[in-house]
Amino acid sequence: MSNLAQKRILLGITGGIAAYKSIELIRLLTKAGADVQVVLTEGAKAFVTEMTLQAISGHPVRSTLLDPNAEAGMGHIELAKWADLIVIAPASADFMARYTQGMANDLLSTLCIATESPVLIAPAMNQAMWRHPATQTNAKLLAERGVLSIGPADGAQACGDIGPGRMSEPANIFNTIAAHFQTKNIEQDLAGQHWVITAGPTMEAIDPVRYISNHSSGKMGYALASSALKRGAAVTLISGPVQCIPPKGVNLISIKSADEMLAACEQAMEKQADVFIGAAAVADFKMKIATDQKMKKKSDSDEIQLTLIKNPDIIATLVQHNRSKIIVGFAAETQNVIEYAKGKLERKGLDIIIANDVSRSDIGFNQDENQVTVITKEKTWEPAKAAKSELANQLVNFIHEHTQTN
Repeated sequence: MSNLAQKRILLGITGGIAAYKSIELIRLLTKAGADVQVVLTEGAKAFVTEMTLQAISGHPVRSTLLDPNAEAGMGHIELAKWADLIVIAPASADFMARYTQGMANDLLSTLCIATESPVLIAPAMNQAMWRHPATQTNAKLLAERGVLSIGPADGAQACGDIGPGRMSEPANIFNTIAAHFQTKNIEQDLAGQHWVITAGPTMEAIDPVRYISNHSSGKMGYALASSALKRGAAVTLISGPVQCIPPKGVNLISIKSADEMLAACEQAMEKQADVFIGAAAVADFKMKIATDQKMKKKSDSDEIQLTLIKNPDIIATLVQHNRSKIIVGFAAETQNVIEYAKGKLERKGLDIIIANDVSRSDIGFNQDENQVTVITKEKTWEPAKAAKSELANQLVNFIHEHTQTN
């Protein structure tokens, strides 16, 4: 039986072109046995119809705060108490702003303020709106208050822009909801353990304006941190510059360069950690000398030469110093993925390596889904393609089992 059977999910839909995806989300949830009720904002009515949503969910759709028929029994409070989980998909920038301020000027915002159940948001908006400091501040505040989130994804948008802001795909949101109910009953089997996890890219300065970096979004590392945290571990998350929202309760250390990441790792692991996971995409090279002033173009030349030197090998350094009982590395490759990963496992003396084919556009960097190969000295395991949140749960379980048998 699905762990969503008979779970009561209130789905809030706000105004945005991504609202059409919510129809598929309802279908997936009801197929898994969940009881879904839908609440629309006025803006959402421009994109989806109440009749369609009612037909798929099997319940009348609510949209009015002061509905005389429902409010005879304080209907909005009853609905807030009814839900095991409130999901807002899509969650617009406007809704996030009002929710952050604690406003209750329509039915959906009132439910979110009145409920004692968890709330999961799936942001969806133009890339500039998502990147705006106000939206980023709102996202961080909501996370600090315990609001769960998934996405947004990166890619082409309806307006023609390309960047972060797309609502996560319904299948990924569904998997996140399923994982939420699964982890609610998970034994706190990592209690007393300290996990150190790195995530995101590093940025190596060329001058005060330019830098060397890569496309890592940090989503996999943040998902691993969230999963370990839910199972009771104390988690230190050392992160390069990303737009991910850190899970509540994690010890976040923000860095930019590989040198800063190494120093943060060594400090976090002054007392031996139980598990270290190097999920960050650390730049292999940095400038031999980063200039103090912006490098200017020379009018008599179409070329410029940069002298690069190797960055410190963070994982190899930690292995050498024996700073963790179990050390897990990632191998992000575009060719000969398994071969290169096995070489890295042996060369660096790792316990586990997770090979990731970043040449594929459907997984890896900036995607909500991933597919990896997990390699140890004894065996190779290939979990199915899944949302990074779901895959993280499987990887944490594999790593924990490995610690028990080695």
